[in-house]
Amino acid sequence: MVGANGEMLGVLTVNEGIKHAEEAGLDLVEVSPNASPPVCKVMDYGKFKYEAQKKKAEAKKKQKVVTVKEIKVRPNIDTHDLEVKTKAMAKFLEGGDKVRVSLRFRGREMAHMNLGRELLDKIFDMFKEQAKLEVHPKLEGRQMFMVLAPILAK
Repeated sequence: MVGANGEMLGVLTVNEGIKHAEEAGLDLVEVSPNASPPVCKVMDYGKFKYEAQKKKAEAKKKQKVVTVKEIKVRPNIDTHDLEVKTKAMAKFLEGGDKVRVSLRFRGREMAHMNLGRELLDKIFDMFKEQAKLEVHPKLEGRQMFMVLAPILAK
């Protein structure tokens, strides 16, 4: 058992521990139930819960939520249109977001899937320095996609 000021009180029975806690006007809290013998501490339980809640809120405030932005392209996209899409992708990656590049095939384009794969490879080559390939290009039905994740600077 650990006292209110952090001093070690030794191994006590539950009743003795409760008696010590009542004398101090505090609560007896089981800190480590799996230890042998279990470790208890005399403390203000309400204050302990409040501080734990504040720590949790502070940790939540500091975390960054990563979203997945989607860019849709076609296999026969024009060079200028591709430049516009890649500028948007660069902005998303700089903002720390992941980018999913979707390539939709229509009609006879399904016979030329190699063109789609080449386009996705070309897009990845443009972003090799600032992004890593999280999901390699794969085909699902009439759609081929890949996911790029930003490389975090240290």
